Amino acid sequence: MELAVVGTGHVGAVTCAALSALGHRVVGTDVDAAKLDQLQRGVPPFHEPGFGELLRDEMRSGRLRFDPSFAAALGQAEVVFICVGTPPRIDGSANLVAVESSARLVARHAPKSAVIVEKSTVIVGTAGRLRPVLDRARPDHRFEIVSNPEFLREGTAVRDAMSPDRILVGSDSDRGFEVMRQVYAPLVQGGVQLIETDVQTAELAKHASNAFLALKISFVNAMARVCELAGADVEG
Repeated sequence: MELAVVGTGHVGAVTCAALSALGHRVVGTDVDAAKLDQLQRGVPPFHEPGFGELLRDEMRSGRLRFDPSFAAALGQAEVVFICVGTPPRIDGSANLVAVESSARLVARHAPKSAVIVEKSTVIVGTAGRLRPVLDRARPDHRFEIVSNPEFLREGTAVRDAMSPDRILVGSDSDRGFEVMRQVYAPLVQGGVQLIETDVQTAELAKHASNAFLALKISFVNAMARVCELAGADVEG
């Protein structure tokens, strides 16, 4: 399939290489032309075990490239993954400016049949917020919006992308599910579980996963303190 990824930070760049390794033709794009040039030369802009080798392998395969032109990157895309940052505001709420800006660029340059995939960490209801953004940008189009949250961990991102515990896809249409099944077919055929939900459930799942991880860490730390006071072995 012809895929595009908007945003080539830690998540976006790893996603580009992983999707290429699944056999798709992938174009990564970003507002940072210098970073794209670095990636195009096979040089990772950050440290992530195994990413440099994967990046160079996929560049040599001819399936992966990076292009600063949004028109060139998105013009033939069947699926567009939005992987831009959503940094917290002062009040703790997610800043969706980059997501909405990316959606407008996708609407302007992608084919009307393209499926737009939220991979950034977003708040519940973001797909609903993107719909009017897309409609205003291209009232003659009706894009599919899908939620496909990432569960990549720094230090194991390549392994998490290539051998995930599960793949979560949220959609409100049969076509959205069908297209994403095609994207992840090699992994699903290899035994990876594909979970399909509505969009809101998929958007919330990322936050639930993060919260549960924080809960486990807090619990282990509390038990360690109890063990220290009691003279017990927390690893026993």
